Amino acid sequence: MPVVKTTSLHWLCTGREVFPAMLAAIAAAQQSIQLETYIFAEGKLGRQMLGALLAAAQRGVRVRVLVDAAGSWFLPNNFFDPLLAAGAAVCRFNPLDLWRFGVRDHRKLLICDGSVIFVGGFNVADEYDGDGVISGWCDLGVRLENPALAKELAASFEEIFALADFHRKPLLRLRAFKRKRKTSGRPTGEVLLTQPGRGASPFQIELYRDLAHARDVRIISAYFLPTRRVRRDLLRVIRRGGRVQLLLAGKSDVPVSQMAARSMYHRLLKAGVEIYEYQPQILHAKLVLTDDTAYVGSSNLDIRSLNLNYELMLRFADKTIAGEARDIFEAALKHSRKIELREWRKTQTFWTRWKNHWAHFLLARVDPFIALRQFRTMGKQASDGENT
Repeated sequence: MPVVKTTSLHWLCTGREVFPAMLAAIAAAQQSIQLETYIFAEGKLGRQMLGALLAAAQRGVRVRVLVDAAGSWFLPNNFFDPLLAAGAAVCRFNPLDLWRFGVRDHRKLLICDGSVIFVGGFNVADEYDGDGVISGWCDLGVRLENPALAKELAASFEEIFALADFHRKPLLRLRAFKRKRKTSGRPTGEVLLTQPGRGASPFQIELYRDLAHARDVRIISAYFLPTRRVRRDLLRVIRRGGRVQLLLAGKSDVPVSQMAARSMYHRLLKAGVEIYEYQPQILHAKLVLTDDTAYVGSSNLDIRSLNLNYELMLRFADKTIAGEARDIFEAALKHSRKIELREWRKTQTFWTRWKNHWAHFLLARVDPFIALRQFRTMGKQASDGENT
């Protein structure tokens, strides 16, 4: 879907930028609002967002909100009652159940009036509200104005909203479970939707294509545990004389993920990959740059995002957008520490390597096995429900 002439894109690099922009878009909406997020937390920001959504619903705007049940675990059950009373629709994706806990909606999306779009890594929670250096987690998003792109994203929102309650609508769920994980290449402004399943996701397919000929690769990933194919493609960039820079978490809210990522440092550093760790705050941003192509959205470069979650990425094969993304990467690099192979070896005791190894095994083997098994079971239940 070409969007160069019709897309107005603005990078939002801090919570202090993204949340006021989102609240302003909600306040200006006259027809419809679709909000989807993994975490919606009760706090100052959550109450501000609720107030803005409530005001929109009271003035007649069609408001629909989708939050993930696990990500928003601590959100009170009655939090959205005022919004529901005003006529809005609110749903929690995949209500908590031990036997399907591993299937999650990790997307972050806001669409207002079928035109204004926000996509990125920001959840609705107070810890994201800051500059990413002095305070608040370091994250990244974009604001776009594009009716054609918004239409496609709105349709994907409605589809997930319809199947969010796994106790109803078996036919919709069955279609979702049977959908193949594939995509067709488009020049720019491409929507890449990921759902649980085996095989390459749309994000992976496009990333493989871009890495196959890339000479300059820059990646920001809060949780880094790529598939074997992605690791191989990154090393091939190095072997053909290119450059690969990874900006990963020096501080993480998920220590086991950080340990799993660090289990790969030695091999990557030895091959010539540059690794940096962001220092001031917890890193939560997601950005991939391959030459003049930029990816931004909710997906980390780890197995859970690539194969197990519902995720949303946008791909822009545009020199201007990619150039702006490189500037963002360079700015973050100034607050990061480069990992040197010799010094890294000295810090890796047997106990450290052992912990990192088992963290890698847990996230690369155990988690996918359980989540995909649950996904297949959910698909079977949907099939049985339709047959009855």
